Amino acid sequence: MAQKKSGGSSRNGRKSNPKYLGFKKSFGEFVAPGSIIIRQNGNVFYPGLNTSIGRDYTIYSLVFGYIFLKKKKKKKIIYVL
Repeated sequence: MAQKKSGGSSRNGRKSNPKYLGFKKSFGEFVAPGSIIIRQNGNVFYPGLNTSIGRDYTIYSLVFGYIFLKKKKKKKIIYVL
């Protein structure tokens, strides 16, 4: 007797949509208010001066300016000046 399943069955057919995480703007780039800087799962980067964080941990700009990164006590902070 054959040990192979019949052709109609798919065991690995589940696929979720991509989440499109990561940086949307690079450091030193000029941004406008409301521009998304990074989309992330959890707090990997933290918001600093002139930035805020959304409920899905998206960091976005609050003012016109350039993006900078600073490390403070092992925290990576993104701010806009």
